[in-house]
Amino acid sequence: MIPPKFDNSYARLPDRFYTKLPPTPVANPSLIGLNHTLADQMGLDVAWLRSDDGLAMLAGNAMPNGADPLAQAYAGHQFGGWSPQLGDGRANVLGEVVGPDGGRWDIQLKGSGPTPYSRMGDGRAGLGPVMREYIVSEAMHAFGVPTTRALAAVSTGETVVRETLLPGAILTRVARSHIRVGTFQFFAARQDLEALELLLAHAIERHFPNLAARDALGFLKAVIAAQAELVAKWMGLGFIHGVMNTDNTHVGGLTIDYGPCAFMDAYHPATVFSSIDQGGRYVYQGQPEVLVWNLAQLASCLLPFIDSDKDKAVAAAQAALGEFGDIYTAAWKRVFFAKIGFSVGGDAEVALVQDLLTRMANNQADFTRLFRAMARGQGARDEFVDPTSFDEWEAEWGGGDADIMRAASPAIIPRNHRVEEAIQAGINGDYAPFHRLNEALAQPFEDRSEFADLEAAPSEQQVVRQTFCGT
Repeated sequence: MIPPKFDNSYARLPDRFYTKLPPTPVANPSLIGLNHTLADQMGLDVAWLRSDDGLAMLAGNAMPNGADPLAQAYAGHQFGGWSPQLGDGRANVLGEVVGPDGGRWDIQLKGSGPTPYSRMGDGRAGLGPVMREYIVSEAMHAFGVPTTRALAAVSTGETVVRETLLPGAILTRVARSHIRVGTFQFFAARQDLEALELLLAHAIERHFPNLAARDALGFLKAVIAAQAELVAKWMGLGFIHGVMNTDNTHVGGLTIDYGPCAFMDAYHPATVFSSIDQGGRYVYQGQPEVLVWNLAQLASCLLPFIDSDKDKAVAAAQAALGEFGDIYTAAWKRVFFAKIGFSVGGDAEVALVQDLLTRMANNQADFTRLFRAMARGQGARDEFVDPTSFDEWEAEWGGGDADIMRAASPAIIPRNHRVEEAIQAGINGDYAPFHRLNEALAQPFEDRSEFADLEAAPSEQQVVRQTFCGT
């Protein structure tokens, strides 16, 4: 059995990028779930991860040689309000491993105890948020959406205090990095140009190695393109992030920080789930617009490196941001044209999609079930309160390629009520629903009769109307 071999490039940056400290040990850890497929992809020894030494690392109780745990510093706009210092308040990056493909992976523990960035928090995580992020992030990967990944979930044998006493847990999250827009904002707010230049070079090396080390404009354009593609994929799944703060916007174009996230059941563009999003800032239909705002904050951090002439730098950054709309629109068309069975299309097909979405909203049509029923060629009209509304649209549509539709519209998503059922069972010591849901979501585009019950829309009593952050 071989422990991970760490090579920690982020830890070699100056110490104002982070605080080095070990995780806080827990009382009685036990393994809830281990992602064998991901471990193999990372080149990790599954047998070692399942050993006592492996469990000790996943729980934060002991570190293998080469690990160099740290909590990263960052800032950010949260719901539009500026916070000059945030940082990993309940997480430790243990270090980086180099996978068989030569790419680096951060190994991070979430819920690993307090850090200097905890802001009076306990640094811990409840079982529910850990299970939710494991389920949803791995489902997103299976959907083909760039995302952080879940390597393991561990119960701690301790309780955390939220509204009630809850069992504690730790998520082992992995990603190509944990660099956020807020990481750049942290140094820009301090006018620390040396740190910004180092961070820029590091982020380029991790995510866009085809660029020159200090190509700030090229980097900005690459982030804009990656994020535009990402949010279009969210929209095509009916996914609502719920907390699109700049510290939750990843410069590599990954979905990060699954707090009050949710997938829509009945489609409506004004859907909001997050209990902390009182003003609906991160409403489903508003996600692309918010993303442009977040990217503008990144652009402002990079101005000194785009051009020494500030006016020229601003003009170049504005031009780059102006490209977002075209990139996003092209990505949105690819996503939604595929959902109605077309590989290409024009204005007529855009109008067709928009008409369908309007009819779906007016008829409480289930987003996932409707598009999957269209791919199957049966049952679509049954998703409408007034089935004749779909009939009218279908006559205009005329049908599409079923294979294209099946590849674009999953049969199974992490429906909110199913995730909640798995969490409640886990709190009661039964992890079978958690494992079954993960198994089904590993192949979400396949029709598998043994998981047909997971495709069902919630009953009125099962509908989840609010989701929560978990901190």
